[in-house]
Amino acid sequence: MGEATEDDPRRSAEKDLPEDAMARPLWCDPVVIGIFLLCLLPELLLSGADWGLWGTPRWRNLALQNAGFWSGLLHNWRPNYALQPWTMFLTYGFLHAGAVHFAVNMMTLFSLGPPLGERFGPARLILLYAVSTVGGAAGFALLSSQPLPMVGASGALFGLAGAHVGLNWRIRRASAESLTPVWRALLGLVALNLVLWWAMNGQLAWETHLGGFVAGWILALRLKEVD
Repeated sequence: MGEATEDDPRRSAEKDLPEDAMARPLWCDPVVIGIFLLCLLPELLLSGADWGLWGTPRWRNLALQNAGFWSGLLHNWRPNYALQPWTMFLTYGFLHAGAVHFAVNMMTLFSLGPPLGERFGPARLILLYAVSTVGGAAGFALLSSQPLPMVGASGALFGLAGAHVGLNWRIRRASAESLTPVWRALLGLVALNLVLWWAMNGQLAWETHLGGFVAGWILALRLKEVD
């Protein structure tokens, strides 16, 4: 994600923040740091194993088998443990395909997460992130027939993007301002997915992005903001 512009939904979401909140470094948001650490720990362990520093390179495959999202488990596949078809709706979001995948997602987290934390408070930001994660998994389950595992925080991150765009839509609609920036943001996200889908030879889990985005948009419009 680039710098915020005048039409950026992040800028609109920040307009009404208290002065003391705007003066604080937003990257210090405790929920964002907590999410970062929950994603960092497994990636450190798995990357270290991939590089031969400890364990075995099989660790990443084992993590994918037990914590990735497998659509087949919602049908006739046999799970590795009884709760796997349920827990995978959350656990997939804390695993990544490698260090680059992790780094890109975490940069996006630190860009989108803190303004929403200031707007909604810690508990509601956790709820928004969790619901977006589940929404991303639901989108993948409903729209994808991929036999491969799906991992990554992007479902939740597109949920945060959906929250920003949804809030911008509400602000502009309430003040009778043009909705052009909202449509521009939506088209930008569609274009981003198309480019990534092409660059990744069709291996992009766009269904997860869509599910997370819709869940984040809907929930953000229902959450009570910090007074």
